[in-house]
Amino acid sequence: MIAIGFDNVAKRFPGATANAVDHVSFEIEEGELITILGTSGSGKTTLLKMVNRLFEPDAGRISLFGEDIMEKDPVKLRHGIGYVIQEVGLFPHMTVRENIATVPKILKWDRARIDVRVDELLSLVNLDPAEFRHRYPAQLSGGQQQRVGLARALAADPAVMLLDEPFGAIDAINRSKLRDELLEIHGKHKKTYLFVTHDVGEAFKLGDRVLVMDAGKVRQFDAPRTIIDAPADDFVRELLALSGGRRGWDATDAGFGL
Repeated sequence: MIAIGFDNVAKRFPGATANAVDHVSFEIEEGELITILGTSGSGKTTLLKMVNRLFEPDAGRISLFGEDIMEKDPVKLRHGIGYVIQEVGLFPHMTVRENIATVPKILKWDRARIDVRVDELLSLVNLDPAEFRHRYPAQLSGGQQQRVGLARALAADPAVMLLDEPFGAIDAINRSKLRDELLEIHGKHKKTYLFVTHDVGEAFKLGDRVLVMDAGKVRQFDAPRTIIDAPADDFVRELLALSGGRRGWDATDAGFGL
């Protein structure tokens, strides 16, 4: 089933001379983990934020499981979409439990169901519930905060997860661990994930397919190995070269599992 579809979608911000997203079309299958790769200003975050209507398209159609998102109430739409950002955005005055429970409480889940879900999710992101559920964000490391942010986004069991450079502010060791954990979580639940990054290695390690963007356009949308073996154009070829060259993307050496 097609989970997300973009049909000739465009977005231009007031005062801009060019589209941030320039008439793009593609489809994402249910259960795929798609990485969106591009340099700063390529349009990748704008594209991501149009899925949950934080930005609304100026042209074209975006569908979620066959339904036009513009025909859905934006608040209800967002309740069914998990969203994780680099800055995490945990509420500092709330405990870990209260942060994770945010959407379930809005959906009027009862306390017992929320407690079970909080502990389940903390275990899923490798945080001991007994140790962490009553802590506050200021008492957590950056990596722990990001794990809680991921748990919060997963709380209401959304069909789609949007992740906007969620590991960008994390040190290299914890970033590698979080990537592995994200792959494990996705493998267990097989929800549809869109993951924005400017890191080629991260995009290739995580993505079932990689959507490469530049200047608001989709340059290539393929499996990592296909992009490595057959770059679609000079931009993609140069992106690979600047990020280590073809020799740098050897599967064994890089550990991308390609």
